[in-house]
Amino acid sequence: MKKGFIALSPIVVFILFYLVTSIIAGDFYKIPITVAFMVSSIYSICVFGDRPLMHRINSYSRGAATEQMMLMIWIFVLAGAFAHSAKAMGSIDATVNLALSLLPPSMIFAGLFLAACFISLSIGTSVGTIAALTPIAVGLAQETDVSLAMMTAIIVGGSFFGDNLSFISDTTIMATQTQGCRLSDKFRVNAFIVVPAAVVILIVYVFLGQHTAAPQQIEVVQWVKVIPYLTVLATAIYGMNVMAVLTLGIVLCGAIGLLTGSFNLYGWFGAMGDGILSMGELIIVTMMAGGMLELIRQQGGIDFIIQQLTRRVNSKRGAELSIATLVSLVDICTANNTVAILTVGDIAKRIGDRYGVDNKKCASILDTFSCTVQGLIPYGAQLLIAAGLASVNPVAIVPYLYYPFALGIAAILSILFRYPKRYS
Repeated sequence: MKKGFIALSPIVVFILFYLVTSIIAGDFYKIPITVAFMVSSIYSICVFGDRPLMHRINSYSRGAATEQMMLMIWIFVLAGAFAHSAKAMGSIDATVNLALSLLPPSMIFAGLFLAACFISLSIGTSVGTIAALTPIAVGLAQETDVSLAMMTAIIVGGSFFGDNLSFISDTTIMATQTQGCRLSDKFRVNAFIVVPAAVVILIVYVFLGQHTAAPQQIEVVQWVKVIPYLTVLATAIYGMNVMAVLTLGIVLCGAIGLLTGSFNLYGWFGAMGDGILSMGELIIVTMMAGGMLELIRQQGGIDFIIQQLTRRVNSKRGAELSIATLVSLVDICTANNTVAILTVGDIAKRIGDRYGVDNKKCASILDTFSCTVQGLIPYGAQLLIAAGLASVNPVAIVPYLYYPFALGIAAILSILFRYPKRYS
């Protein structure tokens, strides 16, 4: 028991250090999240003193540079280069003007949310949706004098609708594979739970949008400068790899910018360089989180969570709640919903089989709760990339994440009140 608590203590140190120092300062912007991760990372290396120091440092470094971590970092680099190239070329301004000309001010919130839901459902990835739409949300926030954190949160929330439901989402595939059910069956169960939550949040955004101020003047849309974003969205929906999509967007921004005289060759290079540098904090946080979580895993922190949660299960409802808690806690420890599902999938299957939980409902619980937690933790890839593109603190986005909160509430209610009835 004591060893298990110690294994999880770096996360406690991170949370307490960040919260306590921010509360004392009276401002969550005063404490850089990188400093909080540095302190908790140093603590994790020091507290696990049962191995030589260099061995612990090497383990930390391996966790910081896994294939998944490096893939995220490359996406961040390309997203930064694309966002700044698009801004320098005028693509963001042109796309914002197009959105303002098509949507009345009262429908901007709802329109952005629907766009994020549709694109994420089509491409199956929250990260790709956030990378494509966040710069547009930032531009709209500036034009309509709306909170930047709220506008960014709308995109993040909508991106998890598709991450949770899409047939090509890695979380959906992993959940159905571990539970031995078909994608279409899991989709049906999942839709009963999450679609009502999405509809409620859409209505909320329509209501909130009634007070959105109209921009004083909408400039004429320069259609040629909208091409990079339209291409990025179209190729992403078509299913192209997110890194290929962003690379194509960078090339188009450069070509159109050079042809229209928005910048010269060195101006384009400078914009890309600035975009990559703007992702520096995001990349550092990603690597430190990966290293710290690897040490937690090696010390048995995740195994401890699994053991404690499964020892007192004695009913179907209890089994479903334990599976939900299990995948949620592991996602907090790994900051990756796909890895969380993979880690607990087999255990969830055994718990479900033992207590008669429908495998389709079990797959839905794994996917929904992992997406809920992933959508709320400020050190997850989705919030980090959104914060990096919007230049805001990831913690500032969390209070506005209405859909992930609604998603979690809907999922809990589905367990407590046993719906959908057919699968409960």
